[in-house]
Amino acid sequence: MPRIVRHPEVRRAELLAAAARLFGARGYEAASVDDIIGDVGLSKGAFYYYFPSKDALLEALARQAAERARAELEAILATPAMSAVEQLNAFLRRGRDTDRAAEAIATFASIFLPENIVLYHRMHRTVMAVMAPALARIIEKGRREGSMASNDPLISAELVLLLGAVTHGAVADLLAAEGADALSQAIAAFERRLAEQGLAVDRILGLPDGTARFVEPGFVAAMAAARPNRNPLGATVAAG
Repeated sequence: MPRIVRHPEVRRAELLAAAARLFGARGYEAASVDDIIGDVGLSKGAFYYYFPSKDALLEALARQAAERARAELEAILATPAMSAVEQLNAFLRRGRDTDRAAEAIATFASIFLPENIVLYHRMHRTVMAVMAPALARIIEKGRREGSMASNDPLISAELVLLLGAVTHGAVADLLAAEGADALSQAIAAFERRLAEQGLAVDRILGLPDGTARFVEPGFVAAMAAARPNRNPLGATVAAG
């Protein structure tokens, strides 16, 4: 049978996809280069043609996540008919509508594995470098419109984004909850944190209370319903 020759970019994408699956399932440290090439069906020499090290592969995954975020954010910023407040809420809620709840909880379940702390921090740093300037543009627009207050839009944007860490413990509790009562309490606690997170954003940007909305109604319950059968986290997550 003739050997199938794939375009280099296809092979590279296959390696990235395999790495994302294996890092999510086993953790960054536990998943080896041999595991990744075995999943794709490549030689080790071929792997090193595309990536000089596993760390370089991790960096490429982080850049890939950042580019996805950039594309979503540019779509929001390229809609001038939206007010700054509308753009802010579209920014905060991207990927957090109920039909993407299963994707969100699966991502949380893997990225917050204790053994994925290196992966989490690399992704977080790289994506933040894309998101903060984009959010700053929205805040600057809000200043021009008179709807937002900020002495330094970039610093304000960074503060808003750092507030995401307040929900990390709630994610872990949602994943770990066993039984209907515990799950109901975890959902309610998560929703309270999201509400406080929104109020904090309002205060940072000088908006009326209740303006900033991170999720659409029912999102947390939809995530709970889509939880993985196996909870790998217990009750701890990597610190934000």
